[in-house]
Amino acid sequence: MATSVQAPVRQRLDGDVAPRHRWTHVLPGILFLAAGLGAALLGHRLVDQVGVLTWAVGLGVVAANVGLVPESVRSGLGWVTKRLLRVGIVLLGLSVSFSAVGALGLPLLGVIASSLVATLLFTTWVGRRVGLSPSRALLLGTGTAICGASAIAAMEDTAGADEEDVTVSIAMVTLFGSLALVLLPLLQAPLGLSDLQFGVWTGASVHEVGQVVAAASPAGAAVVATAIVVKLTRVLMLAPVVATVSAVHRLRGPAAAGGKRPPIIPLFVVGFVACAAVRTSGVVPTEVLGWITHLQVAALGAALFGMGASVRIASLVKRSGPVMVASAAGSLFIGLATLGGLLLVTQ
Repeated sequence: MATSVQAPVRQRLDGDVAPRHRWTHVLPGILFLAAGLGAALLGHRLVDQVGVLTWAVGLGVVAANVGLVPESVRSGLGWVTKRLLRVGIVLLGLSVSFSAVGALGLPLLGVIASSLVATLLFTTWVGRRVGLSPSRALLLGTGTAICGASAIAAMEDTAGADEEDVTVSIAMVTLFGSLALVLLPLLQAPLGLSDLQFGVWTGASVHEVGQVVAAASPAGAAVVATAIVVKLTRVLMLAPVVATVSAVHRLRGPAAAGGKRPPIIPLFVVGFVACAAVRTSGVVPTEVLGWITHLQVAALGAALFGMGASVRIASLVKRSGPVMVASAAGSLFIGLATLGGLLLVTQ
């Protein structure tokens, strides 16, 4: 009976009903997500070492497990969460400039691209070997290889994942990215890395943008700038990776109900690339880009809070050993692969 009631609601929320009726379902969800975003921003202000997105998904999980998700919110929460997620991914493109990426030069770009693809394949393979579902293994590989929580969120639909898969994967890349931001600065001197090499290594191997900044900061502002450019190069590769995986799934998998297949290139990926092109053109003033960055973080933060609010801790911690093994293996792999490639092309 529950399925027969919920399915029409989901169908209506996808656009088969007049807007005034849709708002009766989604407005409570919007207000709930706004409150969660506010709490995440406050948490980040109090403990700024933890990013807003990490705060958001963590607080969402807490809300779900202490009974703070009202029944009136549940019906429209998924619809609002998915739309905000796609808006946030599109706006993320405005952080990336093709010209800054090109300035790195072909040798470094080759190292970044090859280590990214190798990490994605390796982490996904390890995840499958230790018993993770295909969707969870793919999300973990994507977050480790590209850009943490944002990449995981972008790959969710293509991977056929659920909120629990997303939350577990974000928890793992947050954990091992945090370990990396502590360990990498300690290794610069023993490995004999120049500031340029250390900046490239940090940007090419640490998971989240905020973690990259924290890891590179002890070496100075110039190193931070290099690390950010390298990191945003990985972010730019989110679009072709999601498009490729989507195309492979479309070719291999059966059509969805009603004979409809998922698009080869999701529309939000097209929007991401278009925003990167706009950023490269230089037509958007720096002040406006700053506000757009805040809007992008707000959209992703609210969406990830909504995802966290769909997760139960009991199921989250169940069989956590395999996902930790896969994440550790992937994090170690990308660190060694990028270091080896970097030393090869910069000696």
